Amino acid sequence: HKSKADTTQAVNDLVSSLNHPATQEIQMLRDIVCEVSPSIQEGVKWNAPSFRVGEYFATINLREKQGVGVVLHFGAKVRDVAAGRESIADPDRLLKWLAKDRATVRFSGKDDLAARKPAFQAVLRQWIRFV
Repeated sequence: HKSKADTTQAVNDLVSSLNHPATQEIQMLRDIVCEVSPSIQEGVKWNAPSFRVGEYFATINLREKQGVGVVLHFGAKVRDVAAGRESIADPDRLLKWLAKDRATVRFSGKDDLAARKPAFQAVLRQWIRFV
């Protein structure tokens, strides 16, 4: 991951160019994800702010109609990670599983992001162990 797209500056440039109703929520979500671990880095992947620890594992969904969402995945390639899915505790039921290796989390706005931040960060701490 050594291209210009694999940098926080690329994400800053992308976010500043967006005409998006949830720009504040996108920035909050970036901060929340990056606070989880110093090993998390940002980049632009799939034309959206994305996060990696070696492999990319999360991408902000810029197509959400209300609020903001994030797609969590176990890397760019489909892998057999059923044990990872079963091992991630999600007592607040944040995750909506799309496949055995992908889930989404949606937040309705800033208040929802703030309220569910601890639970989301707990999920992310577990998630990055499988990437």
